[in-house]
Parts: sequence; structure tokens; C-alpha cells
Amino acid sequence: MGGKRVFSLFVIMSIMVKIVVTNSQDFTEDQVQKLNNLGEVEYYDSLPTDAEDYLSRVKNADIICSGTAGLKDAYSRLKDVYITVSFVSVAFVDLEVMKSNNVTISNAPGANRYAVSEWIIGMMIMMARRFEIFLNRKETFRDNGSLPPLSTGLAGQAVTVLGSGNIGLCVGKVLTAMGMEVSYFKRGDDLHDSVKNVNFVVDALGSNETTKGLLDDSFFTAMKQGSHFITVSGSTVVDEDALLRALDNDHLSGAATDCGRILVGDTEDLYYKKFLNHPKVLATPHIAYNTALSMKTGNDIMISNVETWINGTPQNVVTE
Repeated sequence: MGGKRVFSLFVIMSIMVKIVVTNSQDFTEDQVQKLNNLGEVEYYDSLPTDAEDYLSRVKNADIICSGTAGLKDAYSRLKDVYITVSFVSVAFVDLEVMKSNNVTISNAPGANRYAVSEWIIGMMIMMARRFEIFLNRKETFRDNGSLPPLSTGLAGQAVTVLGSGNIGLCVGKVLTAMGMEVSYFKRGDDLHDSVKNVNFVVDALGSNETTKGLLDDSFFTAMKQGSHFITVSGSTVVDEDALLRALDNDHLSGAATDCGRILVGDTEDLYYKKFLNHPKVLATPHIAYNTALSMKTGNDIMISNVETWINGTPQNVVTE
């Protein structure tokens, strides 16, 4: 009897909750049904054009299921609301400002681990094997009696993974299976010592106060001459100018970045353009996460975040 009463109260409270989905999330039918069962839901299929459009969409919302677009510019003007996202990093907001406005935000840890790991390993393979020389090639290597140039490959090479969270551990496991010598840098380790003797460094660090500006000129100078750097972090962690200097002075042989600080797919962002035409850089416009599985997993976690918030047992709340 008591259980039924609690359930009935939960249903009544849920119907009263206004939930706004600020942009298309590619929900499955089951996900839409689950979210609809939690309250009165308003869906938007397009990206907010600016902060004003975003604020108009979420007016009077109790819960916001949000993408980056709009939120990045409007978050400081939100008050007394709960926000949940379907991805991991919320480094683009100031958590202290949100806290002072009574705004709580939850993320979706681990939602993108496989997709981002695939991106990292794909970039490493491209750099180590130089497939661009051979893909769809028409000119023969044999006119002058020579053979195709040798590549280093990954097997037998040493790599340090910065960070041992969901992505770092997934990447390390795969690279170990591929014959690489894998080590991890964790909080409290000597950063410079961890990268001085390896051929590849993978940056899978989260953005927080302990990693802010961590990968600077001194870090890249500490890396082994001729090594490669791969990152899915943004400018809060990586000093992009320091990275470019290390490439330009030939201390590093190559780098790959997903430009993690920009809006998804924004090829006009100046941060992305810094890397776009550099001959030693493989750059993508923040799409490393972009697979159907990541989207489904992130949406599942986001909807679960909504349910636990309504239940009074919030999960995945971002505090740093």
C-alpha cells in the first residue's frame, strides 16, 4: 500500500514538471516515451541561434535537457533550474556562477568512451603508418628501383596516456593489445618525467582546476624529440600556441586534435582554424564522440539523470 502511494505521488509530481529539450537529440521512440513519462516535455528540433533564442526556449522550465549550443552563451543568465546534458565535458560553463544562481548541471560520464577511443586510435594509426601516402595512389614507387617508404607503426612503440578515466583506460587496453608499451599519467605523478621517453602521448585529461593550462611550453619541451601528441581536450588544458611552437621548431613530429573547446562541427571557429592548415596536424571539428552508440548511451544517461533528479536522488552532478 505504501509503495503504491509513493508511486502515485511520483506520477503527480512528474506531470507538473516542465522539461525542455533545447535541440534535436535523435531520441529513439523508447527514449521519447521514457522522457514523456517524467513530465510535460517540450521538444525543439533545431539548434538555438543565440543566447536569446535559448533563453526563450527554456523559459519557465524546471528541467533542461541541453546541448552546448545556446547554453554556452546563456548559462550565466539561468536561475533556479536543473540542466542535464548527454555528453561529458561541461568546461564551457562556470560552475561557481551556476551555483550562485541555484543551477545544477549533470553530465553523462562514459557515454563517448568507445567513439573517442576509436578517434584517438585512428589518428595514431594515420600518423604511425602514413596511409595518406598510399591511399588510392596512382604513381608507382618502383620507377627508380626503390620500394615504398617504411613507417614506424605502433607495435613496439611506447605511449603515455594522460588520464586513466573511461577513455584513457579504453585506449590503453586497445593499444596494449596492438603491441604497444602503455603507461599512464595520473594525478600526483611527475608529468614531465612520464612523457620524456615515449613515442606517443595521448591526452585524455578532463578539464578542471588541476589541469587548467597544464600542457604548456615546458610540457611539450619535456616530450621526446620527434614524438607525437594526440588530444581530445580543449584550450583550458592544452596551450595550442605552445603545441604549434613545438611542431614548428621540429621538436614534435606530428599532432592530432579534435579541438574539444569548439561547438560541434564549427569549422569557422578560430581555434580550429589555427590547426586546419598546419602540415603536421590532423584536426577535426569536435566530432570524436559522434557515433550512434554515443548518442544513444548519452541520451539514456541524460534521461536517467532527469528521473533521479525528480526522485530527489540526483546523479552525475558536476562539481569541478
